[in-house]
Amino acid sequence: MEVSQLKASLRTASGKGIARRLRMSGMTPAVFYGPKSDPLLLAVSSLDLTKILKGKEENIFINLQIGNGSPTEKFTIIKELQIDPVSGRFLHIDFYEIDTERAITLDVPIHFKGHAIGVDNGGELHHIKRDIKVSCLLSVLPDFVEVDVSGLNIGDSIKVADVALPEGVDVLDAPDTIIASVAAPRAVVQEVAPVEEGQEPEAAEAPTEEEES
Repeated sequence: MEVSQLKASLRTASGKGIARRLRMSGMTPAVFYGPKSDPLLLAVSSLDLTKILKGKEENIFINLQIGNGSPTEKFTIIKELQIDPVSGRFLHIDFYEIDTERAITLDVPIHFKGHAIGVDNGGELHHIKRDIKVSCLLSVLPDFVEVDVSGLNIGDSIKVADVALPEGVDVLDAPDTIIASVAAPRAVVQEVAPVEEGQEPEAAEAPTEEEES
């Protein structure tokens, strides 16, 4: 499990105007909260945040260093990140404190491997789920769950109940939830002009000599 370091400064004011000025100065408004701590208003460097998030799409753990001088360090996970859909600029971020002695609930990403034999037989492989919701202590939390689709033929599927997880990891998704499946190829439907009642279907005309040549 990779843990990044990030400095955070305390702020006492909130509101749209404050948040706008923070973003203009290269900072991202943030909040910190958790089961054993009071909520804190923070600001973090947008540049540092960009470096941490680059190339990562999974659970991101951060040692948050709050304050200047002798900062207070909190072990957190990014709970929510708001991004402007047009500019791509960070709008706001939530840091949630993790208690290593208590179970946490997270979505663990699924990594698919193998080539489904059903695809070679004309089927279509569908990845239905991209993650599995689990509850466990941080010490046994897997970085990802590997699912091998090699044995899937047409009509076969892999369900949550089929996935092996480390001891101490409880799955919260329904066991019969399908993760991946191979479907039969779609039938090609040929459109035929409707025939009115009492009307005989037109016989196909024989090709002319010019058409045959």
